[in-house]
Amino acid sequence: MAAWWFVGPALIVLGVFFFVPVIGALLMSLTDFDLYALSDWRNLRFIGFHNYATLLQDPLFWKSLWNTLYFVVLGVPLSIGASLGAALLVNSKLGRFRSFFRTVYFAPVVTTLVAVAVVWRYIFHTRYGFLNYSLSGLGIDPIDWMGDPHWAMPAIVILAVWKNFGYNMIILLAALQNIPEDLYEAARIDGASGWQVFRHITIPGIAPVLLLVSILTMTGYFQLFAEPYVMTEGGPLQSTLSVLYFMYEEGFKWWSLGRASAVAFLLFVLMFLVTAFQLRLGRQRGDR
Repeated sequence: MAAWWFVGPALIVLGVFFFVPVIGALLMSLTDFDLYALSDWRNLRFIGFHNYATLLQDPLFWKSLWNTLYFVVLGVPLSIGASLGAALLVNSKLGRFRSFFRTVYFAPVVTTLVAVAVVWRYIFHTRYGFLNYSLSGLGIDPIDWMGDPHWAMPAIVILAVWKNFGYNMIILLAALQNIPEDLYEAARIDGASGWQVFRHITIPGIAPVLLLVSILTMTGYFQLFAEPYVMTEGGPLQSTLSVLYFMYEEGFKWWSLGRASAVAFLLFVLMFLVTAFQLRLGRQRGDR
């Protein structure tokens, strides 16, 4: 009973603010809930899986899904690679300056995304941006980062990687510091190269944490919304339209709340399947 008294308040909060809204959204996705239903509940109709069927036939939904997958496939490896590189650097090369660089690298994580996105819009500016100014020094012509459909999503990927890599860096740094130093000393005595040490000691030592970081990063990147909302508004030519941005427009621009709820659950199913695949792949590697 004492345990239930301690756990009870948290369960009540989760039930009221998480489980009840989720069940409500699921039921809403099976209806034609829209602006007319908001004005009069008698206009609300149960339509089953019609919203899901129409979404799977909507080219704009598939476009948003492709953009999101492109963002995830490109952004997750870059983010984890940058996080691991920074963690290795902080762990081995910086000595007493370790705390300072941990703070510097983590600072973008706690910075407001909207403010960061506004700053990066100026960095990506075609004529006056710092990035194009740096590229011009290398003899590369200016790139229309925000106006070219081929470059808009890579620009958002660059922003997202810079914004988020510090969080994973802290987790990976903790994992690196838990690897016994005796293993590195034994490898150095045996004449192992730096690459061999990294491949056979560092990577296996942090493999479970790498799996955790990849799942967290993947689920976060599937929920792409704020970056295109602030920087491109889904353009140009819907090249940065994400699934969540599509859901936002369906729900709060066109007031088709039933379809918007269906989009949310389709995204949930996709994220669940990808996460299950990652966990299974991680278990298979761990059994070898």
